[in-house]
Amino acid sequence: MNKQFKKALPRWVTTVGVLSLVLVLATACTQEQKEQGTAGEAGQKIKATTTIGMISDIVGKVGGDHVEVTGIMKSGVDPHLYKASQGDMRKLDQADIIFYNGLHLEGKMQDILEKIGKQKPVIPVSKNIAQDQLRAGSPEMGSEHDPHIWFNVQNWMSAVETIRDELSALDAAHAEDYKANAEAYLAELRRLDDYTREQIASIPEAQRVLVTAHDAFGYFGDAYNIQVKGLQGMSTESEAGSQDVTKLRDYLVEHKIKAVFVETSVPRKAIDAVIQGAAQQGHTIRIGGELYSDAMGKEGTEEGTYIGMVKHNVNTMVKALK
Repeated sequence: MNKQFKKALPRWVTTVGVLSLVLVLATACTQEQKEQGTAGEAGQKIKATTTIGMISDIVGKVGGDHVEVTGIMKSGVDPHLYKASQGDMRKLDQADIIFYNGLHLEGKMQDILEKIGKQKPVIPVSKNIAQDQLRAGSPEMGSEHDPHIWFNVQNWMSAVETIRDELSALDAAHAEDYKANAEAYLAELRRLDDYTREQIASIPEAQRVLVTAHDAFGYFGDAYNIQVKGLQGMSTESEAGSQDVTKLRDYLVEHKIKAVFVETSVPRKAIDAVIQGAAQQGHTIRIGGELYSDAMGKEGTEEGTYIGMVKHNVNTMVKALK
């Protein structure tokens, strides 16, 4: 071995070593990408985790074939009282993006969602609704705004647009698909908004009073010109007391209201007490039907979709009050 070769050997060995290390790291990264995938790549769906069913429904509509939706709260679940389980934490951890209502609807999950938001997109679908379209909240909510925004269909159209924009930002490759899906769904919601307005207007104005277990239908009342009375406050955390029962009973007797409504996600015990109290005063009140308020119907049913839920509520109200 000549002296020149011996002198160059350490540099050559070092270069080969570096190249080998780069090759090993590149191979490892490629393998990791194959195993984990990248959100939005061909064949790799965006993983979206949602809180309430109404949000799950519209994320599925907008996301289409490119998004895998995992909902946390099922049919009949009260979001005001819901506490995240270990299984829920896994769903949140595995998500590429998380959508929730905001405005403290998911009150017991608020801190968790805010912490996760430091690591990945955690989006309140209410964030782009104009402030003057938000109703005032109540002390028990811990929020200055009423969170039941979906009962004004036009508010929910804003939520659809927010979801469209957030999915497009995360997965630009499929932005045109998200835009097309959103436009098709928004057209359906415009028809739903018109249908709701026409149907509620068909109820004689004197009979246009909606009495429910808790104060979830304020946006509905404002948007579609129907007076709303709730036995409990905006949050079901505040239980109805004897004074609340007495006050509502007297109102119903005085105004000769014939029907009240129960909700799928709220126990009916307090409403039954109102009905019994009115009967003792010689005024008969019947249950006008069961409404979906903070949760939709069972998955796979018409009422298990946002549009189906709203139509069910409207048709139930009209049948009972008209």
